[in-house]
Amino acid sequence: MRSLTKSIAIAMLCGASSPAVASDDAAYWQNLNLSIKVSDEVRISSETSFRSSDARGFYQLQQVLMVGYKVSKNVTVSAGYVHAPNYSHGDFTSMERRFRQQLNMDNLAKIGPFSLSGRVRLEQRFRDDRSGTGWRVRPQIKAVAPLFGKVKINLASEPYFNLNTTSFQTVDGLDRIRNSATFTAPLGKKLGIEIGYMNQHGFVPNAPGRVDHVIMTGLSASF
Repeated sequence: MRSLTKSIAIAMLCGASSPAVASDDAAYWQNLNLSIKVSDEVRISSETSFRSSDARGFYQLQQVLMVGYKVSKNVTVSAGYVHAPNYSHGDFTSMERRFRQQLNMDNLAKIGPFSLSGRVRLEQRFRDDRSGTGWRVRPQIKAVAPLFGKVKINLASEPYFNLNTTSFQTVDGLDRIRNSATFTAPLGKKLGIEIGYMNQHGFVPNAPGRVDHVIMTGLSASF
């Protein structure tokens, strides 16, 4: 846990000290999450994300299928597949496929009203039109607190660390960092809604970085 926290802290400091941003883009993500309980330990989840921006138009449709196993009350391990075709203003440009392994750790600590959790994702990336396998790791720290009624506020920070370079994964080490603030609320016993903002800073070697200002809206269903 200490090493995970240290990595994220270093990444956030790098983001704060990065050079002037070359370009900003406003993006809009609509997410749909579905979770099905198979047993007390096993859960299958599906995640679909429609992504567009002012500069790129509709640029990605990301679909994720994961199978999770609850090791203990606060620890879950998962594995699955990510299907991510890329577009430019709605025109197909490339296909990315990923295998993903994930570790979730809930209720790590309590700071005031906030409950802390952690997540680590390991991904292997493939492009149909490029050679090589891109390996990267994505640790995340998340803090959740009740706001009013059944509404909760969620604060998260997630840096991306590339473990190698390929023809399409050209940055070694810290590639980007995502910081987000969202609000969640139940719409019923099995449905929920989430809305908020995410700042994504992409690092470019020896050049100003890139920033996406993302407005996120999402629906979730759990059965």
